[in-house]
Amino acid sequence: MDKGQRQAVNQELWDVIIVGGGPAGLTAGLYAARANLHALLVERLLPGGELLNTDIIEDYPGFISTTGRELAELMEQHATKFGLKIEQGTVQRVSRDDGGFITLTEEGPTYHSKTVILTAGGTPRKLEVPGEEELAGRGVSYCAVCDGPLFRDKEVAVIGGGDSAFQEGLYLTRHASKVHIVHRRDEFRAQPILQDKAKENEKINFVTNAVVDEIGGEKNVEWAKIRNVKDGAMQTLPLDGVFVFIGFTPNVGMFDEHLDHDEQGFLITNDRMETRVPGLYAAGDVRTQLARQITTAVGDATTAAIAAEQYIEDQAFKAQRARA
Repeated sequence: MDKGQRQAVNQELWDVIIVGGGPAGLTAGLYAARANLHALLVERLLPGGELLNTDIIEDYPGFISTTGRELAELMEQHATKFGLKIEQGTVQRVSRDDGGFITLTEEGPTYHSKTVILTAGGTPRKLEVPGEEELAGRGVSYCAVCDGPLFRDKEVAVIGGGDSAFQEGLYLTRHASKVHIVHRRDEFRAQPILQDKAKENEKINFVTNAVVDEIGGEKNVEWAKIRNVKDGAMQTLPLDGVFVFIGFTPNVGMFDEHLDHDEQGFLITNDRMETRVPGLYAAGDVRTQLARQITTAVGDATTAAIAAEQYIEDQAFKAQRARA
């Protein structure tokens, strides 16, 4: 986009700006576009979000088994068919302006809109232990689908006990010779079906009641120090890779006013997905909720888009009455 085109975009008023292009963002875009709203989705990478880092999906209704990339492509095609516009950009700040919103991107364009739907997902949490940052990209990874093929016939550890840890651990068995699932408790949070699959896989070993204290190696990961949280016993586990799946921090810092959130930073909304700021909605993984699944993201986004449409209609009606 050249400078002249950017200036043209800057003058355009959108009904809704959607920040983030994962399942929630694409669903919000689909519903907004089908409602004939002038809708724009801004995504810093490729549409699909975390779907692009997910290998096999078996829990999305209508798809007995599909890949994350295939589902992402179908969602994008579906939304753009109805007129959703998608721009690549990194949103720096969203602020209120004269009854609407301004969305500023790192790349330059500033978008004006009547409403905003935040669907920006989150950033993987780190262990914050010695060696993690130094060896990131050299054996330390946060995406098994991205880096798994690099560890063919090698020994790796997966840190975490939820769905992501088990899904990625199972994926890694396609490449690695052995996968250690390391979890700080003796019980896992992953779905029972995932636990059953992992327990039946002879390549997977479970290290429970344990945490990683340090990751080390000369040029690449060679070992991790594991501490038993019950008795303090230490062991050094020889490894070629460490994959971290211990949750993520929601990407909610772009709004320049305080928004209500829980103790982990996830946004609190009403049943219309509206934040404390009228016209500002949150959907998917940025919102506090019991489960963070593709299905819940899609449901949130459906509600948010319909609520945004009603909000715009209500504001237009109020403005018309004020002029009468």
